[in-house]
Parts: sequence; structure tokens; C-alpha cells
Amino acid sequence: MKTFCGRANPTTGAMEWVEEDENYDYHQEIARSRYADMLHDKDRNVKYYQGIRAAVCRVKERGEKAIVLDIGTGTGLLSMMAASAGADFCYAVEVFKPMANAAVKIVEKNGFRDKIKVINKHSTEITVGPDGDMRCRANILVTELFDTELIGEGALPTYEHAHKYLVQEGCEAVPHRATVYVQLVESKRMWSWNKLFPIHVEAEDGEKIIVSPSEMENCPGVPSVCDIQLNQMPSSDFTILSDVMTMFSVDFSRPVRSASTYYRVQLEPVKSGKAQIVLSWWDIDMDPSGTINCTMAPYWVKSTSAFQWRDHWMQCVYFLPNEEPVLQGEKVYLTACRDEYSLWYKLQKDSGAEENKADVRVESPVCRCQAHLLWNRPRFGELNDQHRTCQYIESLRKVLKTDSVCLCISDGSLLPVLAHYLGAKQVQYFFLVFKANHLEDKIKIIEARPELLTSSHLEDKKISVLVGEPFFTTSLLPWHNLYFWYARTAVTSHLSSNITVLPQSASLHMMIVEFQDLWRIRSPCGTCEGFDVQTMDDMIKNSLNFRESREAEPHPLWEYPCKSLSDPQEVLTFDFRKTVPQHGLGTEGSVSLLRKGKSHGAVLWMEYHLTADISLSTGLTQISNEKGNCEWNPHCKQAVYFFSSVIESETLSDLPSAVTYAINFNTKTGEIAMDFKL
Repeated sequence: MKTFCGRANPTTGAMEWVEEDENYDYHQEIARSRYADMLHDKDRNVKYYQGIRAAVCRVKERGEKAIVLDIGTGTGLLSMMAASAGADFCYAVEVFKPMANAAVKIVEKNGFRDKIKVINKHSTEITVGPDGDMRCRANILVTELFDTELIGEGALPTYEHAHKYLVQEGCEAVPHRATVYVQLVESKRMWSWNKLFPIHVEAEDGEKIIVSPSEMENCPGVPSVCDIQLNQMPSSDFTILSDVMTMFSVDFSRPVRSASTYYRVQLEPVKSGKAQIVLSWWDIDMDPSGTINCTMAPYWVKSTSAFQWRDHWMQCVYFLPNEEPVLQGEKVYLTACRDEYSLWYKLQKDSGAEENKADVRVESPVCRCQAHLLWNRPRFGELNDQHRTCQYIESLRKVLKTDSVCLCISDGSLLPVLAHYLGAKQVQYFFLVFKANHLEDKIKIIEARPELLTSSHLEDKKISVLVGEPFFTTSLLPWHNLYFWYARTAVTSHLSSNITVLPQSASLHMMIVEFQDLWRIRSPCGTCEGFDVQTMDDMIKNSLNFRESREAEPHPLWEYPCKSLSDPQEVLTFDFRKTVPQHGLGTEGSVSLLRKGKSHGAVLWMEYHLTADISLSTGLTQISNEKGNCEWNPHCKQAVYFFSSVIESETLSDLPSAVTYAINFNTKTGEIAMDFKL
């Protein structure tokens, strides 16, 4: 049997259905899962263990048998904690079959076969009774169903069902409650991920300003949360406008309602400014008294001594529908609306107290401008990056002439508008911005794929300047934007003999790094709180090696500090002035290790050479000190290739002198295969 998977094809720029082995989906799910990250989360594991021990103890003190229901058991860890804490029996529910199989093995290996029953079902399909999946209802409910937004993985409907059908009234719950916190801030950086700022262009006939259309300006955007590692956001990048407020709590020991609702709090701004962003996080109390607490609070709210790095739970950035001016001391009302799976916020000057809660319509925001559907948050940030835009303007000035016939190949790009203002005739597609700037008749939109371009599209003119950022929405890894090269090859017959291509070339760069924390997501765990979870390690390793060659994976490294152990090295070049060659491009070599540390992996990124002397990096922007701390382009994801074994060198003398590599670009598929040896 085969399975079909959606995958971006870098040679066509399209999403395509690729036939894969039937186990491919499983292996991808396991290889890219966050199980390792959760097992390495010491703070989470210790608090869960303490909470479970206390809950079992409270039930036993009442003279009852402790029957545990563990929903979303994963490795079976929480059920094993309950069994070792004295629970009489545990029902461990896991819907993902390979994971349920692993849980059975892990439970057996740790000697809990008689105490834990693993059920491979969705919790809503479980039956209770003498012949059911569970003999009786449980009196302790243990779950870990939370994501960064708390409710995004369906925790509320799962709890709602469990209370109705699977647990006793007045049961113990671990965690006992969750509380969501909010803080109002002003942040030009974060707001730039949601709105398009005006762009100033110095043209021959004076200054021109590219503005976003009113539909985009007034668009509420999309309700999907922006989850990031807020601990990597410097305090200079935002201004706090309010104290931290409790938005709402959920008591998991009582029946839970998942129906849409809203919560409202009164805020008194501690500073005047523009309210643009709601920062949010949650904590969980593992016990009724709240003495066992696990919090996601960012660095400015809690002391760093209590800091636990984790990637499975981060912090949330919510964009208000519009920025609202607030005055210090002048009360405002913040409303959080939610459905079963997501939250969104709005700010009002009055309380709306006369509203009857039942009458308030909790409607999820809908993007009306299309831009929030076309551009993700980092893309908005990239388009708003003034320094980057200036580099394109400077490059275009060098190559454009008054008679230039210009074709732009990039998704949702502002390059056509820049090229027009800088004196060219021009073609490209992103209609919204053209209309707002009254350029519909100046910029022609060609609605055809590059290989289907005809002379009539171009009014029988030859293209003299071909431009691209390049940026394509289907790109996942840095080299996927090389689709520009394939598109350039497809339109060759329409190019003039003295064609100028911008960027003229690209290069792939690589560097060996030591991660401060990101290594944990791919690192074997061995034992977790005294339980042997080696089976899980083997399963992840097996899935990572499912393909003949391990693959690089995309990560936004501005969120994940690392230090360089080698100099950055250029490994491949791609000349856009020529067509894509028939043969592949390959390179072998070695990179010297210059600093002591753990070689966790290689980071790869692209640099685009717009002209002979202007280049843009999608990866490393600088190594900021002698320790090797790196700064990364914040708008792009870099490719990370984790080494299967980590070499640690305490001194320079025991450094392996180099890492050898082989990197091959397959021009037929547009993919890059790589191999590293320490």
C-alpha cells in the first residue's frame, strides 16, 4: 500500500502529491514530534510526578481505590508515575497507533504490565462497563493535552467528554487547573508581522510612498496564534502598557464546557502608548492548593533561576484588530473570545456591561484582504524590513534603464512597484497593493506559469531585466526558493540577449554550531524520572533514518541561541545568469572546528547576490563576539542538520580538527542531499 503526501516541488514552485511508503506519514510524525522535548522538560515531569503522587494520596486517604484515566499518554510516562505512586489501576489512552505500541513496550519494560492498560483509541470512543475498555469510571484524571495556546489541541472538548462519560463526579485532576495570563504591549517589531508599513522610495521625480490598501489596514487578520520563544525577544523591542492580568482559569476537576464564550477584564494602562499586541501565556497548578505550579511566564515576569527551556509550550502573541491609543490610568476593557480550539482579543474603551453574555456573538476574525492568507507573519516582517528594501532599491537603480522591460518572478512581492517607481515598465502579480497605489495600468499582471509564458503576454517585447527576491510561499527549506532559477530557465526564449538577472546568483553557506537548547528536541532521553524510555529513543532514531539520508529541517534560529564552532563556509553557488544545468552540482570538503564545544549539527542558509557588490543573507547576519554567539536573519527559517552523534571537545587539543561533508544538489528534483562525518 502507498500513501500520498503533499510536498513542495522546488523545480515547479507548486505543492504536489508524492507517493510514499505507507509508513512514511508515521515516520514523519514520529521523527518531527516533540516527544523528546517533553521528556527532556525536567520541570514539567517533576511537577506532574508531584501532582500525581498528591492526587493518589488524597484518594487513598478517603479509603477509595485509585483508578486513573490518562488521556494522551504518549510514552505512558504519566501512567507509570501513577502506578509507582500507588494507583490501583491506570487506563492509558493513546490514539496514535505507533505511539500506543511503543507505550505498551515501555510499560512492560518498566514492570507495570499488570497495573496499566494501554487503549489505542480516541478518548471519545472509549466504553465503560464490565465488557468495556474501562471496567469502571476513573476517580483520577491525568492529561497532557495542551499546546502553547492551551486549548489548540482540543483539550476542552476532550475534558468535557471525559467528565460526562469516563470519570466520577468530584474526581481528582492532574493538572487541577490552568490559568491564562495577558499583558498589553506596544511593539513596532511585532506589529510589523501583521500590517504592511508605508515604504518610501526616492525616485527621479521626487519621493514616492507605497501604501497598503484600506482593506489591509482595517483587516482583523487571521485568528491563528503566533507562538514564539518570547524569552528571545529583547525588552528593547516592546513597551509594556499594562500589568500582567489573569484572563481566565479552567478547573479540570469539574465539568468543562467547550462551547464558544468570552472573558473580559478591566485594565488600567501603566503607560500611555499604542496598544497593538496582547502577549499571553499560561500556568498549570498540579494540585488544588496551587503549591505545585508549572509556568510558561517569560523572563521579565519570573526570575531566571526558575527558567526551564521548552519548545512544546512557548508564549503567544495576539494582534489586536487595530492599534488603539491608550492613556496611562485611563481604564480600558480587554475581551478574550474563544471557540473550542483558539483565542482572539479585542480592546474597548467601555465595558459593554449592558450586553447580555448570551447575546454576545463570538465570531472568529476572518481575513478580508487576502494578504494574511498569502503572507505569514515572518513574511510581513520581511516586507517591512527597511534595510532589506533599501538593498533592493539600490540594486534596481543600478540595473534599470528608462526602456527596461522588467519581469518579476516572486510570490506577493513589492519589487514590481519598486521597479515601476524607479523608472521601468513592469509585470507581476499582487493586485491588492497595485490598486492601492493606482498602478493597475502601469504594472501588468501575467496569470500564467513561467513555462506557459507567450510573446503575446509580453506584447511581443523581450525582457531586459528579470527580477525576483526570490520568495515563494511553498518554500520550506532555504534552497526551495531556487525555484526562481527554474522559472528563469523556463522563460529563456523571452529574454533579450543582454538580459540582466537580479539576483545574479546565489550561494549555499554552512556552519557547525553548538545549540544552547535546541539540541534537546532530537536528543535521546534514556531514562525519564527513573523510567526507562529507551524504546521511544529507538523509535525516533528509526524514523529519522527511515530515508537513506537524514534530512535538514527548518528552524527560525533567532529564537534558538547557538554559537559557531567553525567559520561560515560557502559550499555551492548557483549562477542565475545561466540556465539550470542538466547535471547535478556537488561538493565535498571539510570545515575546521575553531572553538571548543559540542558539535550538535550544521546550519545551512542561502545568500542572494543581487548585484556584484550587494548581497542578502537569509541566515547568519553576524557572529557577535569571540565566544561565537550568532545573529540570524529574523524573517527566515534556516536549515538545521542534526548530527546523529555529538562530539564534545572540552579543549582545543581534543577537538576533531574538522568535519567532512558531501553536499549534492539534484537539478532534476531541486533537492539537496547532505552527509557529514565528525
